[in-house]
Amino acid sequence: MAWGYVALAAVVEIFWVVGLRYSETVLQWTGTGAAIVFSFYFIIKACEKLPSGTVYAVFTGSGAAAILLVDILVFDAGFTWITLSFIGLIVIGVVGIKLTTDEAEGGS
Repeated sequence: MAWGYVALAAVVEIFWVVGLRYSETVLQWTGTGAAIVFSFYFIIKACEKLPSGTVYAVFTGSGAAAILLVDILVFDAGFTWITLSFIGLIVIGVVGIKLTTDEAEGGS
């Protein structure tokens, strides 16, 4: 379940990063703030079972890749094959970290 929390944190990160850029109303800013709180809650829950460094590396890497893909697919950001290659490297790194980290390593 700890890896599920990391995945949820990365998904919610997409919403708050987009919210930071596009929020204009009080309701939108409230939603952005709530997304930040939920994202960090999921990170804290994941750190109960996994090493903090692993959680942070996977969270930031997967979140960055996902946000870039959302920018390309939803907001028509520029696309290059080299950018896609670097996203692939991030994904390979995230998968590698997950495969080499035992869920029982972290926690107290």
